[in-house]
Amino acid sequence: MRIQRENPARPREIVGSVPVTSAESVDDVVYAAHQEFREWSARPLSVRLAALGVAADRMDERCSELAALLARESGKPVADCRGEIGFAATYLRWVRDNAGAVLGPQVLDDELGRVACTPAPYGVVAAVTPWNAPIILSMLKLGPALAAGNTVVLKPSPLAPLTVGKVAALLPGVRVIHGGAETVLALVSHPLVGKVAFTGGEQAGRSIAAAAGQALTPVVLELGGNDPAVFLDDFTLTPDDYERLVLASFATAGQVCMAAKRLYVPRPRFDEFVESYLAAAQRILTVGDPLDEHVTMGPLVTPTAVDRMTALVADAWNRGGWMLPLAEVPDSDGYFVTPTLALDLPDDADLVRLEQFGPAVPVLTYETEQEALARANDSELGLGASVWSADEDRAFTFAAQLEAGFTFINTHNRTGMTLRAPFGGTKHSGFGREYAEEGLREYVQTTVRHAPAAFRAGGPGMPARAYPAPHP
Repeated sequence: MRIQRENPARPREIVGSVPVTSAESVDDVVYAAHQEFREWSARPLSVRLAALGVAADRMDERCSELAALLARESGKPVADCRGEIGFAATYLRWVRDNAGAVLGPQVLDDELGRVACTPAPYGVVAAVTPWNAPIILSMLKLGPALAAGNTVVLKPSPLAPLTVGKVAALLPGVRVIHGGAETVLALVSHPLVGKVAFTGGEQAGRSIAAAAGQALTPVVLELGGNDPAVFLDDFTLTPDDYERLVLASFATAGQVCMAAKRLYVPRPRFDEFVESYLAAAQRILTVGDPLDEHVTMGPLVTPTAVDRMTALVADAWNRGGWMLPLAEVPDSDGYFVTPTLALDLPDDADLVRLEQFGPAVPVLTYETEQEALARANDSELGLGASVWSADEDRAFTFAAQLEAGFTFINTHNRTGMTLRAPFGGTKHSGFGREYAEEGLREYVQTTVRHAPAAFRAGGPGMPARAYPAPHP
């Protein structure tokens, strides 16, 4: 059996196919990865890190080819695909250059004794990744896991399996499997899997966490978000800033976990904001074939996504919302949806309450900062957020009260990411972190050797039933 992947912009075009890995075959793959783990983890750290650099170079060399394939299978604009692949290569080089300081042994030897701490790999890591940013979201798991000495079994989304497979083949210690929920559950519950890393939706995350929990396997979960963007009353945005804000919501047709999904604007500045936002959208949003270099928004990924988005917009109309189209969509059989700005919606409308994961964003007004804070925090999700203000200190003060794992200041989404800051969610948006040193430490467990000074030759000793003496 094979999984066929169509082009979301031209559904009759089959981009490629991959074989389904049956649940029974998962055992053979994991066992092979476990056998390779013993050899891979025995290699010096410097050798493992050098391999990441080689893979990054090869990704850069093949960037145009890979980006075109990714655009065809995912529907993302080809320029965005090139950017994602380049950023993923940059991340691998960051791991190469920084992991040594984090993953090396640490020894403390003083008057209290000697403590040696060594980060040790888990063994086989199961990585399950989504379709919307498949290369970077795979590298965020593969890079740290391989650097630490783990091997990886990677299960990409059936909606974008092709490019991931080609990129994963550039790295040692990685095996790729394909399939649906049955394959995933067989992988994450396997007794030889030492750690599970998942990025995706909340419902799938719950199933994966439950299956891994039965095996007592630790997990990293980065789940969905319903990110608020709060504009304080002193916000100052240039035309370029508004264009950046538009793409913060509509890049990848809004199908991004950390997209700006709820915009909170002071009521006195509502008309000014909407007018400037509409003008920016007209300048920056071009909907069409992802292979067209001028296109900034492609189709949704599946007909199901189109149906869901259509239902959310219809509900918004029924709730009294005013829906403003932001760009024209091509007349084709592709999965295109008109990007839309939604005004005058109540907070309990589905487009506000749920993660829309599509090209419609509500603008909501508020009277006081405390009201804006309470409404922004009124969500079971807590992945990202943003605060916009002419006063950076004021923005940071407000941001500290938001219930989000990562808060952007005067930007949102991709333009606010940095390799040196950990990223992850709070509440139902998951746990664990990617990027930065915390992202590296997710793939090691600390082993310790301790020789108390009391029992060294000539040491004072202590009674067998005693606790160590307090020490400042």
